Amino acid sequence: MSSSLEVPAPTGLDPFEHPSADDDTPREACGVFGIYAPGQPVAHLTYLGLYALQHRGQESAGMAVSDGETLTVVKDMGLVSNAFDDRTLAALTGDLAIGQTRYSTTGSSTWRNAQPVYRGVDHVEFALGHNGNLINTEELAAAAGMLPGTVTTDSDLVAELLAAELLETPDLDPDEAFDAALTAVLPTLKGAFSLVIADRDRIIGVRDPNGFRPLCLGRLDGGWVLASETPALDVIGAHLVRELEPGEVIVIDGSGHRSLHPFAPDAVDPNLCLFEFVYFARPDALLYGQSVHHARVRMGEALAEQAPVEADMVMGVPESGMPAAEGFSRASGIPYGQGLVKNRYIGRTFIAPTQALRAAAVRMKLNPLRDSIDGQRVVVVDDSIVRGTTTRAMVRMLRDAGAEEVHMRVSSPPYRWPCFYGMDTGIRGELLAANLTVDEIREYLDVDSLSYLTLDRLLDSTGAAGAGFCSACITGDYPVEIPVNLSKQLLEPGGRLDQPEWAMPTPATDAGSTLPTEEAARLFGRN
Repeated sequence: MSSSLEVPAPTGLDPFEHPSADDDTPREACGVFGIYAPGQPVAHLTYLGLYALQHRGQESAGMAVSDGETLTVVKDMGLVSNAFDDRTLAALTGDLAIGQTRYSTTGSSTWRNAQPVYRGVDHVEFALGHNGNLINTEELAAAAGMLPGTVTTDSDLVAELLAAELLETPDLDPDEAFDAALTAVLPTLKGAFSLVIADRDRIIGVRDPNGFRPLCLGRLDGGWVLASETPALDVIGAHLVRELEPGEVIVIDGSGHRSLHPFAPDAVDPNLCLFEFVYFARPDALLYGQSVHHARVRMGEALAEQAPVEADMVMGVPESGMPAAEGFSRASGIPYGQGLVKNRYIGRTFIAPTQALRAAAVRMKLNPLRDSIDGQRVVVVDDSIVRGTTTRAMVRMLRDAGAEEVHMRVSSPPYRWPCFYGMDTGIRGELLAANLTVDEIREYLDVDSLSYLTLDRLLDSTGAAGAGFCSACITGDYPVEIPVNLSKQLLEPGGRLDQPEWAMPTPATDAGSTLPTEEAARLFGRN
């Protein structure tokens, strides 16, 4: 007799309802992890793996563990360390587990929407974790006859569709039934989905046919591991076997692993998110077989060649701008130095209703080293400028600290279009480069010069230029067509839009204040 549990972890945090309007970085959707290792402490190993993937999502964390009889799901809001403690992990015994860290792109940030999601259907039960974002959620929900609120995330929708297929095959062996359900459901999904799935006896990894989000396979003594990024393998002592191919489904059980290919060959079109190299992935990760850190150093070297400048010091914006700053310094011969100190204990900040509080919110995260900056001509290297809020406040800090000149160098092209494949950047009206020219951005940021790395140089810097990348946020060329009514709350009651949210004019924040990007657009007569 089998049983299933889905329980909250012992600690709870209030859900994060809104991102800060002052957060000037793209925000990732999720990190996923899976392990099949009989005889090993799989819950503890999953905890470590999720810790290594914490940067990919901080809203909630969860895991599902199976001992062959019981599939138990534990999840809670907040960081991995908030969701689990020693007592919880000690009770989660089993042979296999999956886990997920979430940043919401479809569905609100609530405990109900935390993952893994669970379904039990007669002779089959399973849990699912998702990294990415579907773009045909409304179409799928309508085809299945679901009313708003039946499911509230695209991940939950996938689980519901799989469960419906399982109901059609009650006489099949559980493994055969689930394989059939995957074969039926997966080709109907459009968008980004790297999935980890656990039933009582197996873990399964899925990568969408575009390969928008990474997923890799690792080998552990006596077992196998799936993870969004290779550092999650390193931390538990596993070694990388390979990255999953776009469109591949890998099934891991006691007999080893095998691959399924449920997608039509002409649907397979590699388009790894280019910003995985620029910003999202940890610098110690490998993507397309390339070191992310070394790729970022090459981006800085290419920037120095493309946009040279006379200066006294090169500094990076902590943390993701620092490898490119090293490369810029190396190629230019300008000394590398530390100009900003980051408070490593600051998470997401509040929505600041006034300019004074917005400046204070930025200072919670960054503070200048005055002795290094005073009287210096500084080159500031960052990975991207999304809204421009943090960048503008940071430049003001540097000038207040005595910087004689501030030259901004960005290791990616202007960010002009929102992402719908698992990256939360807000709507187009919030994107600084969608409203202003590069010269207007330079004036708005109050820097002496500004240069963005060109797309061709960025691709070359990855070391895998021909492997296949999505650069829609830069070019507006979306590999999978975006429906006009896509919105984050699409599956929730009242969440459907008659006008595309991503094309709407720049809005005010929920606190009623005007976004700085709207202020910039007004300065140049764009509103």
